[in-house]
Amino acid sequence: MTATTRAEPTVLRARPAYEGANIRTWVGFKHFDYLVEQAVLQWLRDRGTGARALYLEHGLGAEIVDCSLQLPAVLELDDEVRVEAVEEDAGGGRLSVRIAVEREGAEVTVLRGRVRVALVRERSADRYRPAPAALAALEVAALPEPAGVPLAGRPAAEVLAERPNAFVWSWRAPYYYCHFSDRVQHSGFVRALEEVVDRFLADRGISVGRLLTERSWIPVVSRARVRLLAAAHMEETVHTVFRVVDVLRGTLFDAEMDCYVQRGDELVPVAAGRILHGYAVAAGDGAGGLAELTDDVVRALTGGAA
Repeated sequence: MTATTRAEPTVLRARPAYEGANIRTWVGFKHFDYLVEQAVLQWLRDRGTGARALYLEHGLGAEIVDCSLQLPAVLELDDEVRVEAVEEDAGGGRLSVRIAVEREGAEVTVLRGRVRVALVRERSADRYRPAPAALAALEVAALPEPAGVPLAGRPAAEVLAERPNAFVWSWRAPYYYCHFSDRVQHSGFVRALEEVVDRFLADRGISVGRLLTERSWIPVVSRARVRLLAAAHMEETVHTVFRVVDVLRGTLFDAEMDCYVQRGDELVPVAAGRILHGYAVAAGDGAGGLAELTDDVVRALTGGAA
């Protein structure tokens, strides 16, 4: 991987990781996020201080706290991409990101996104110094903790399952989803969004594997967003609620994810996500286009098993 260092914009040339080619040679949405993260890290270096120095010399953790992506075209294994990050507000940590590939002599946009970056004071750091002047506006003492959901002595999963069409999945935050020996990083919740979709579909009887085998339907994501709301710490239990909120044009489903940790007798929101999901047809009638969601699939998505 090589990078072109310029004051404006930041430009990165890279390739998606092999891990992301899960179905044929198309790369999953999570790896679009990873490429955006690489551009953010280069953007910090271009401003004079990389993530390593920010932590070791300033006690600050560079974190993506909001990332919203639109994916108008597929990304393929072995594609060489050009990632461009442009600062939207001088010093404010908001970036516009575009990823493009060259196909048949023309440049094709495969991602348009917006990102917000913060420098969080890390409780695990040995020392603290204020952020460098070029990045001072990004510094925060901590991620703000929003109001919680009262449990009133009831189990967390029971309270969360009362939401319409809710699927609840609880998981232990592993160290390899965390930054700086402490809190779950943005990409950890991106991975959680990918996994909770998979678990939800299997729970409703329309698992990815089943629809691939029976209908040659390939999952596609055209829009995704993940926001950090508060810190979720290593080895805490994260309660994740996923639900489909709308079916659009008979071909896409719009869904949301909310993540909580228990603090005392409250559930504190720590992350929120949104995803627009559909299926491409790989073979047979309609090959190459979006699949029309059949009645049984719509029923499964909106409240019952297929």
